[in-house]
Amino acid sequence: MKKLLLFLILCTIVFSFKSGRKSLLTIPSKWPALQYNLQENPLSKEKVELGRALFYDPILSADNKISCASCHSPYNAFAHTDHALSHGINDRIGSRNAPALMNLAWQKTFMWDGAITHLDMQALAPISHPDEMNESIKHVVEKLNQSEFYRKRFGVAFPTSSITGEQTLKAISQFMVTLVSCNSKYDSVILKQAVFTSQEENGYHLFKKNCSGCHTEPLFTNGNFENNGLSVDLTLNDTGRMKITNDSADIYKFKVPTLRNIEFTYPYMHDGRFKKLGEVLNHYTNGIQHFSNLSEKLKSPVVLSSNEKVDIISFLLTLSDKKFLFNPDYSFPNSLLTANKQ
Repeated sequence: MKKLLLFLILCTIVFSFKSGRKSLLTIPSKWPALQYNLQENPLSKEKVELGRALFYDPILSADNKISCASCHSPYNAFAHTDHALSHGINDRIGSRNAPALMNLAWQKTFMWDGAITHLDMQALAPISHPDEMNESIKHVVEKLNQSEFYRKRFGVAFPTSSITGEQTLKAISQFMVTLVSCNSKYDSVILKQAVFTSQEENGYHLFKKNCSGCHTEPLFTNGNFENNGLSVDLTLNDTGRMKITNDSADIYKFKVPTLRNIEFTYPYMHDGRFKKLGEVLNHYTNGIQHFSNLSEKLKSPVVLSSNEKVDIISFLLTLSDKKFLFNPDYSFPNSLLTANKQ
């Protein structure tokens, strides 16, 4: 019965997309199965719009100055390009680069170390982190209940008389679920609606040979945790996945990021150490540190000429999705701007 219900929900979403009605969630054909459970938190226009307002509202932080969008800008594929490491309340500096947010409904784990295993709980991490929003969900709910703007919108989105922490987190995740990037030149080529240039085509072949083991199509991540041979930053001393598992086999392993919209999500790596794609490729050809748990995909040398690196970058640029970056449904909501003027 549960499988049938999920099938009907998916059919409704796909039908609305194909028939021309505006869909809440785009599900590209031939993509993997969704990991997000739509039965537990069914999408609705009211919840998505509420989550969008919350995403952009600094009310989630202790000083009412930091929002989710402070570190996840829509124009940078919901990443943060101003700093190598994220900045939070009172300009405190975090320990990692803010990752891009897209295609989250297909992910099983979140954060660089996989500390979060359900999207509905993701927002709780930055809200409660002392160097990010430094707030408690309990106090956030108190502030939301004092807002006429939010009381009205929660009342429409959820069939309860008062705002709760669960509703708040589910609304934010509903908005994040809709952040789907699937309209790049690469996607058009796959759909046979466009063709690569000869340089892009060569870069694609080189990519599949040298990079696709970790950055698997069509999401351009395998969703796993890998040690990619980065030298250890002794100041941060970030042990990565091991912080969560306490297993020494996971030391310096970090989640493989998506390469979609990579043109706009610099700086790169968990600590933002590389500003340019050329630096990233130079790391894989000349900079890998050979740890005992180095990713199996990197134990054989990666050999690329200067021209081949340029060709790979040319291909990577085809993963840019301008429709995603400038989608008005993902931008700062005018309703929130109006509410703040009242």
